[in-house]
Amino acid sequence: MILRCATAADIPAMRGLTAHAADAVRWETETYQGLFRAGALPRLLLVLEEATQVAAFIIAICCGSEWEIENIAVKSDARHRGLGDRLVGELLVRAQADGAEAVFLEVRESNRAARKLYEKKGFLEFGRRRAYYSNPPEDAILYRFSLT
Repeated sequence: MILRCATAADIPAMRGLTAHAADAVRWETETYQGLFRAGALPRLLLVLEEATQVAAFIIAICCGSEWEIENIAVKSDARHRGLGDRLVGELLVRAQADGAEAVFLEVRESNRAARKLYEKKGFLEFGRRRAYYSNPPEDAILYRFSLT
């Protein structure tokens, strides 16, 4: 398993992962391409590669002393092997090394697997956004991890 920074060449694989993950955020190709353009907001894009194929990825945006996890997906046949845990752990290490004070995220209320992962990593629930998601309508649960 190789952990590395994502490149624009990974976009099709990243889109493929989200297309087959019921709870993943599905972005258009143009959205992914914008992440790699000069002048884009500072982000961390990591992929886990297995047998030369992207098996998981995470995207986080840096907003001063706070980071936000924007998207994460794990290939369906690679789930329950600790890939999400590894990605979130690496993101927390890099955010702290960058001087971040906290990492935030929101997740579908029904996404128990993701919520369990975040809680295991030490994220604390701190709020809710009513009817934040659509198709189907659902609340977002807000989590925060303190790095200070």
